[in-house]
Formats: sequence, structure tokens, C-alpha cells
Amino acid sequence: MKKRLICMISALSLLFTTTYGATVEGTGNGYKGDIKVNVTYDDNTITNIEIVKHEETNFTKKAMKKIIQDIIDTQSTDVDNVAGATYTCDGIKEAVNAAIATAGITLKSKTPVKEEKITMVDTSTDVVVVGGGGAGLTAAISAKEKGANVILLEKMSMLGGNTNYATGGINAAESKLQKQLGIKDSSELFYQDTLKGGKNKNNPELLKTLTENSGEMISWLTERGADLTEVSYSGGQSVKRIHRPTGGKAVGPMLVNTLSEFAEKQNIDIRTESTVTEILKEGDRVTGVKVSHNGNVYTIKAKAVIMATGGFGANPEMVAKYNPELKGFGSTNSPAITGEGIAMVEAIGGTLVDMKEIQTHPTVVHKNTAMITESVRGEGAILVNRDGKRFINELETRDVVSKAELAQKGKSAFLIFDETVRENLGAINGYINKGYAVSANSLEELGKKIGIDSKNLVATMKKYNEYVKSGKDTEFNKNILPRQLVKAPYYAIEVSPAVHHTMGGVAINNSAEVLTADGKIIKGLYAAGEITGGVHGANRIGGNAVTDIVVFGKIAGDNAAEYAKTIK
Repeated sequence: MKKRLICMISALSLLFTTTYGATVEGTGNGYKGDIKVNVTYDDNTITNIEIVKHEETNFTKKAMKKIIQDIIDTQSTDVDNVAGATYTCDGIKEAVNAAIATAGITLKSKTPVKEEKITMVDTSTDVVVVGGGGAGLTAAISAKEKGANVILLEKMSMLGGNTNYATGGINAAESKLQKQLGIKDSSELFYQDTLKGGKNKNNPELLKTLTENSGEMISWLTERGADLTEVSYSGGQSVKRIHRPTGGKAVGPMLVNTLSEFAEKQNIDIRTESTVTEILKEGDRVTGVKVSHNGNVYTIKAKAVIMATGGFGANPEMVAKYNPELKGFGSTNSPAITGEGIAMVEAIGGTLVDMKEIQTHPTVVHKNTAMITESVRGEGAILVNRDGKRFINELETRDVVSKAELAQKGKSAFLIFDETVRENLGAINGYINKGYAVSANSLEELGKKIGIDSKNLVATMKKYNEYVKSGKDTEFNKNILPRQLVKAPYYAIEVSPAVHHTMGGVAINNSAEVLTADGKIIKGLYAAGEITGGVHGANRIGGNAVTDIVVFGKIAGDNAAEYAKTIK
């Protein structure tokens, strides 16, 4: 009888707690969709926050954990976002605020107890990888697979860098997937397309290495868990060549998640919030790096160093220095991409190439820095001006489309597509969730909503659909016409150019070894990804950056590990 009474009291206590709101639910809008949280509180104090549902990418897990801990520690949602996961953090804070409002409580903010700082000590390893984006992760994994002990350093609190922002896909020729789908392609055709897109300024040896290794890298990635199941068109390509995840999801977050999980399984020593301040060199070879972590500076001695710190697209002063015409332009880049890795390599004798070659992306949300993937145009979307008329082949190279947009009234354009494009490209759902797209059940209504000539828009779309039917665009010679745009609702996103990619950087050879001005190798120093120059020439084709980071990331990792074996 006593036990039964205790059980009844416990059940009533649980019912009372649930009914009177010790735990309440709140919903916020994240980057990919709704984020639902359960907030547990006692009196006016939050004791726990649990995320019960979200559609965010897995690479934001660390950011989610940090923002939740900060809210609990300070008893306030007025806390800083984690760089690189702004929308996710905003969504969590919005969800917590909704829960607080439902509970009717008033938080009493407090100063959090300062965490004990971990003091890092001098150490040594075979290979140090500087930068935890796609190139750095690929390099670390390949070096580890070659038997090297590896430490990977990332200055931000989470991995990914610019790779987190890659949406379209990865270009590759002669992949197993292309062959399975009956797509005829060759590394030579890929080479010629990229050379043309780069205005014949690409380094031929580096470009040959990129295109000839691209197909096998799709297999390498899928063998390590990457979701690359679809192949589509993108600007500057002669055939379907851009490999992407199922449903057209963003490629970058998928790769960061896949590679970071694989690296963790390999027990690679990954250190975030670790800023490299100097590359160490003795004589003609590098010997390690200096690192700053929470104000503590220490040294890692290494037999080889791989620089994978990205370009300088988020450094407006550096952009303006090398290309004054881009002064004042916005940027699509991660805040981490500020070019200090380039400066460190230059400081020890590395030479730079193509530094003035800076690319703008034509479809960036107007007066915003959110990029709309090129795959939207690859799936059939058109660009119109304020007169409701097309003005360019939508799949021209990025520099050409950017220049054409800036020539229009308002220096912007409207990306127009229908429901079938959305159904074929999952990335669009994120744009709609963030409020970037205007929708309507007819083109006339859409034109009125966005303030352009509705009659012309209807006429433009009718003419475009006729081109799709006939298979020939007689106005702008667009040779890829995937589908008619006839299914409501219709969507529009206002877009304009922003700084997107820096083609210039550190000079390397096709073994990813860093070169001096006179063409000599700096022993033990390798570089991969956007920190390097020469691969893309004067213009980078969409989908080639991801190819670049994995192809040269693997080459750098392989060669650094082999070189390390020669050093006693």
C-alpha cells in the first residue's frame, strides 16, 4: 500500500510539473527550417535546453551546444552567435524566447563563471594541417591514411570555413556515377571548359592535375561516406558534370560533416579556436608552426606543414588592395576567410600568383550576403530585369553574368523559377524559409509583388518556354534548357553580385608543394584550396572550388606524409 501511494504521488508530481510548465516548448526559424526546443526551468531560471527537432546541418552541432550553454550560463538570450552558424544560433534564441514567453517567466541575467583556460604546451608531430575546411580535412585524412601523425588546427570554434557555404556541387569528369547515368564526358573536355572559363590564364599543369584526378575523387569521397548521387548542369560546363547530394541538397555542409566525422574516427588531433601566427623555418625547410589558443602561445614542431587557410574574400582591405574596382563590395565568404595564411607563406619566401583575379558571384541576395547556388540556374531558372525581360544567357560564366546584372536598372536582377525547379533542388527550401524568395500563383501576380513589368514577364516566360520546347534559345544561345517553367507557384529572388572567390594566392606545383619566386620548392611546405593560385585563372567555374579543395587536399596530404617519413 505504501509503495502504491509513493507511485501515485510521483505520478501526480510528474503531471503537475508537466501541466504547470516546468518544461515548455518553443519554435524558431533556423537556416534550413524550424528548430524546436524544450526549455526546462525552475522559478525564473532556465536549468536545461534540449533541441528536440531541427533540420540544420550536422556541422553546426558544436555551435548549437555552445549557444545553449551560453544562454544557460548567462540566463539570457542576448549572447553572441557562433561565427559561421549565425542563422542556426538565431533560430535557437528565437525558440528559447518563444518558450520563455509561453512560460511567462522573467529571466535574471547573470555573469557566467569564467571557464578555466586550458594551457597548451609545446609538442611535435609528423604533419600539421592549418585550416579545417574541405581542403584541410581532406589533407588531414589522406596524411593519416598514409601513416602520419596529424594535428589539424582551425582558428574558428567550428570546422568548415568556406566549404560550409558551398551549395552547388563538385565538378568531376569520367566519374563512375557519370558512366552509370550514361553521361559522356572526359577530363580533356573538362580541361577545355575550365581553360575557357578561366580566360586561358589557368596554370596548365595544375589544371591538368585537377581535371584528371576529379573523377576518382568522387569515388574517394563516397567511400568515406559522402552523399554524391546526382549529376546536373552548372554554368560554364558542356555536359552534366556537377555532382551533388540526393535531392540537390547543399554539397558543402554534407562534405564538412562527412569528412569531420571520418577524421574523428581516425583519431586525428583536431584543435579548434587555434590560430596559427607563424610558420617556422630553418634553412630551406619548414619545421612547424606557432599557435595561439585563448591567449596562450605554443609551438608545434612538425616535419611537414600543409596550409589550407582559404583565400581573402572576407578581408575588404585586402580585396581593395589587389582589385580597387571591388572596393565596397559585399562578400559571400565565411568571416574566417581573411588571407593571413597567404601572408604567412609570403613571409617565409613563398611567392604569390594571380592576386588581382577576384570573382564576384552573380546571384547573391540583393543587399545581403546570402548566396543563391548556381544550381538554381542549372535547373532552369531565368534572370530578368525590371522591365521583365531576360538580358543574358543565365549559364554564362560568373564574371559575365555579374557584369550584365550591374548594367541593369537598380544594378540587380530577379531570379525567376517555378515549383518544378524547387522540387528538383532541395537547397531552395532554405532560401524560402529565410524569406529570400517572393512567391505567387501566377506570373502576373509575381511581377506585381516584386515591382516589375508583369506583361513583359508573362511574354518573356512564354518565349522562354517555346525555346525549351524547340531546344534552341535564339536570343541568348543558352544551350542547356532543362525544363519549361509552367508549374505554380512561381518564385522570384532579387540578386546582385558580391565578392565570392579569390582565384589568386600561393604558388604551388602539381605536387601541392609551395614555390618561391624563382620556382624552387620550400621543403616540407604544402598548400591546397583557395589559399593557392593558378588553378582557376581569371575566373572560377561554379563547382570547381570543391574539386580543387579535395583534389589538391589529397595530393598535399599524401605528399606531406611521404615527405615526413624522410625526416628523422
